[in-house]
Amino acid sequence: MPPCGRSRRLACGSALNRRFARLMMPACSWVVRRSQAIHAVFCRPGFDVLSNLEIMFFSTSADFFATVRYVCRWLALSALLGALAGTASALFLLALDWATGTRVAHPWLLWGLPAAGFATGWVYHRFGQSVARGNNLLIDEIHDPKALVPKRMAPLVLVATVVTHLFGGSAGREGTAVQMGGALADRVTHLFRLDREHRRVLLMGGIAAGFSSVFGTPLAGAVFGLEVLAIGRVRYDALLTCVASAIVADVVCRAWGVHHTVYAIPFVPAVSATGLAATVVAGVAFGVVGRLFAFATHALTGWFRRVVRHAPLQPVLGGAIVAVAATVLNVPQYLGLGIPTIEAAFHGPLPAYDFAGKFAFTVVTLASGFKGGEVTPLFYIGATLGNALGQVLALPVPVLAGLGFVAVFAGAANTPIASTIMAIELFGADVGVYAIVACVVAYLFSGHAGIYRAQRVAVGKGAQVEVE
Repeated sequence: MPPCGRSRRLACGSALNRRFARLMMPACSWVVRRSQAIHAVFCRPGFDVLSNLEIMFFSTSADFFATVRYVCRWLALSALLGALAGTASALFLLALDWATGTRVAHPWLLWGLPAAGFATGWVYHRFGQSVARGNNLLIDEIHDPKALVPKRMAPLVLVATVVTHLFGGSAGREGTAVQMGGALADRVTHLFRLDREHRRVLLMGGIAAGFSSVFGTPLAGAVFGLEVLAIGRVRYDALLTCVASAIVADVVCRAWGVHHTVYAIPFVPAVSATGLAATVVAGVAFGVVGRLFAFATHALTGWFRRVVRHAPLQPVLGGAIVAVAATVLNVPQYLGLGIPTIEAAFHGPLPAYDFAGKFAFTVVTLASGFKGGEVTPLFYIGATLGNALGQVLALPVPVLAGLGFVAVFAGAANTPIASTIMAIELFGADVGVYAIVACVVAYLFSGHAGIYRAQRVAVGKGAQVEVE
């Protein structure tokens, strides 16, 4: 009897299953072999997959949450420091604008510079000897922490710098802002009872915040705080703190209504062999001038101390020299910050000797004991020197003025990276290649003795040999 329909279907199904099994057998064999190999690897004696996965997960989690705690802690401390430093810089810059405007409106105030020098010298001799070293004190405390920066540093240097500018001394503002930032940083370390290493980090953040807020350059300020401590070495242990405090300080300073001077380079030519050659030549000149500025300032400081034994009388002599020279030569442009001349350097030819005039007036002012910074005068010296070089080298005058603006500072302060970043922040990214060439060459030709005597040599220039 022929099989029924259901029997035929079962027989056909069995045949199909056997055919499918024969087709799939090679693949199944391969899977089995792979499984056995994996089993042999992960299940050999002494290898516990779950245990290793647990260790990996919990170890990673611990690192992650430790990093979160670290970041939150330092962001909070840096924000507080940045707000304090930004506010202090805003107050200082507004007072400086008032002092400059008052002096320009009343030129006779210049004759009060010797008396102002005596007042400054007497106050520092009587009450400020512990903070008279200024930026060098901060750098030394970062290298070798010993004692809290005295609270009097911030108010003393603020008032003394405003007095210098009110009566016509040739000085800057960076030193004041950095010292205020460092003094405020040490107040924060004392308030939160930070240990030695954490204090070191926050002091670097204070330097970055002060520099950033006084010039409106947060990126350059952050790198300056990491780079200025030692020649040839950038500190990364304070990277987060310097970046955060510099940004917050700049934002807070601007929020108080402070406006920074805008410098513009209208056109930057494409990078070329001719342009790079001109930049190298200019960089050598910038570095040599930066080196001479640091040497002259230190040498004349020693001369004043040898000739005038009583400290309060040293700025009296310096103030008299500046007042008489400015009057006889009729060069008011060399007094104060000199911002109008810096701006003019980007727009057309200036007298080729302008950089030398500002150089001399600034060295006498600072070496005799007046308070203020070196950086803005270095901007002036560099911009006017670049303006002069622009009349003989194959780059536009505004470009060389901008390169001199940052490169003389790079050489004198031994901070080529921060100076390059400042150029990009102030003048735009197009000038970046020329700026880094000028700053590096100036750095190499400026020697190891910069404007900050406490700055140490980590790697000597021209040789990758670690000094300390």
